[in-house]
Amino acid sequence: MEPQGSMTVKLTQVLDLNHTYRDIHVQKTLKGSLTLSTPHWLNCVFMLIAMALLAVSPITTQAAAQGNTPACPSLLNHTFARLQDEKPMPLCQFSGQVILVVNTASYCGYTSQYDGLEKLNQRFKAQGFTVLGFPSNDFGKQEPKSNSEIADFCSNTFGVKFPMVAKSVVKGSNANPFYRELIQATGQEPGWNFHKYLIDRNGKVIGTYRSGVTPESPELTQAITRALAAPRP
Repeated sequence: MEPQGSMTVKLTQVLDLNHTYRDIHVQKTLKGSLTLSTPHWLNCVFMLIAMALLAVSPITTQAAAQGNTPACPSLLNHTFARLQDEKPMPLCQFSGQVILVVNTASYCGYTSQYDGLEKLNQRFKAQGFTVLGFPSNDFGKQEPKSNSEIADFCSNTFGVKFPMVAKSVVKGSNANPFYRELIQATGQEPGWNFHKYLIDRNGKVIGTYRSGVTPESPELTQAITRALAAPRP
């Protein structure tokens, strides 16, 4: 039977100066490298300290990791429902990337641009670039589908993998808040489906492109290349 107040505390590895998380083992035993005969209250203190280290260390490590993430620019400080499942999709996750924002539709003369947009996304993705799609029914009622139908159409017809948000309004007084900021920053409202805004790594709009400017257009690809070559924030 274990004597009252006997406890062994074995710390096989502890936090180093970099706050790296290591395993901490607290054992109660008669045998071991160190046995302390102490009152019950002191045993509890040892246990609480060990538990606190276990709880705090991952948080410290996570905070340190987050310190390497670029701060979210105000333009991207918005959250939308994701197209596929309507789960929250914060735009801040794209901080530090070059972003091409495009309002899309399934029944438009420009709908075939989905193919070029996906190829553009794949071409520059590894360099810190993403296309961001905003389906909208604002122009000619050319996007009547539900979110799940739009997602299936984009994936099955054009193999779209770039992120897209749920259908929303992108013009006028009812435009979603992100698009209101894009319009305010550029003085240019989308005139039709597949209008494009280019955002640099610092969250600044650096170009707008009308629907007829295709994803393969040198005007657009060269602007993306310049933006990717600029210093990271």
